[in-house]
Amino acid sequence: MAKLAYKRILLKLSGEALGNTGRGLDYKKLNMAVKEIRALTRLGVELGIAIGGGNWWRKRNQSKNFDAVSADYMGMTATVLNALALRQGLAKVGVFSLVQTTIGSEIPLLKPVNEVKARAALKQGRVVIFAGGTGKPFFTTDTAAAQQASLLGAKVLIKAGPADGVYSANPNKHKNAQKFDNLTIKQALRLNLGVMDRQAFAWCEKNKIPIIVCKWQKGMVAKVVRGLAIGTVVKP
Repeated sequence: MAKLAYKRILLKLSGEALGNTGRGLDYKKLNMAVKEIRALTRLGVELGIAIGGGNWWRKRNQSKNFDAVSADYMGMTATVLNALALRQGLAKVGVFSLVQTTIGSEIPLLKPVNEVKARAALKQGRVVIFAGGTGKPFFTTDTAAAQQASLLGAKVLIKAGPADGVYSANPNKHKNAQKFDNLTIKQALRLNLGVMDRQAFAWCEKNKIPIIVCKWQKGMVAKVVRGLAIGTVVKP
């Protein structure tokens, strides 16, 4: 086993890690995600995953004909599709997982969110996949991820996505945007950097959970858990 800076983590994974926005699953992306997760388990990482649903549904792009509550529940349902896809993909490569959800737990493959059972599954070497967000409208999967990190007793919340860190402005639009190596949650809020929503920040600050923002690409999260200086660390 490798020496780890972070033994137990919550990985916030956007739906776009499994497919393009609004277009469902891309099996190449799904397989890449499965390989990355398997590599983390082989390092000895105790891994929880908060999965988004943006590859199926983006409220801001697709909800013009739906009320806000219905649109949010449709997004939550999309996360269940991704959780089940991840579960199946991991099973094919010999990685056992437990899917816990705030919605749809009457489906046999899904179990309601339960702290005791989730932590026990981690100790058994299983990956815990969280679906359904918070189970309530008007909350993002960022907030759900922060809550689930606390539930698992995770030492860090890793937000892996298209950005390689936190910048002072959108680097795609502003050439002079500066990347932060470290900052605090209070600084991120004061500068309105949009790393996560305010509820997620408040939850992480209350529970003393640092956030690391890094790019979702091969081997990157493994470097983070080994303690390498990757991305941006947002401290509580």
